[in-house]
Amino acid sequence: MNEADGIRRLLDLEEIRDLVHRYAHCVWQSDAAGAAELFAEDGEMDTGDRPPIRGREAIRTSYEEIFRSQEFRPMVHNHVIDLDGESATGSCYLDVRAHLDGVDKVGLGFYRDRYVRTADGWKFRSRLLTMQSFVDASGRITS
Repeated sequence: MNEADGIRRLLDLEEIRDLVHRYAHCVWQSDAAGAAELFAEDGEMDTGDRPPIRGREAIRTSYEEIFRSQEFRPMVHNHVIDLDGESATGSCYLDVRAHLDGVDKVGLGFYRDRYVRTADGWKFRSRLLTMQSFVDASGRITS
């Protein structure tokens, strides 16, 4: 790999890492529009507990509804990215605190992501969330 290719690779990796961090930030802030803008126009979000949400506008609308009654505080880490030209795949692990239906919960899981380079930079092509555990504050497993 020549120096220019190496620099391009590092820039791509950093932009994708920033994409994932910005998503978590938008969720913390209940910023549905900001989170949706991180997806490609035809992007898809699959939370694993309902049908996938397809398209940036549908993602925004769905998140607005969710954020009205629920709070999520995600922390992402252990991000692994595999670049492949104008696309990439990756996974990152998730610790989340949430307030759902009056109950404080904590959870562990991971995202499997597909990324695509667009004219506006790297975006999510798709995200698949897999929760390994989700328990209420008492420690009892609730789902």
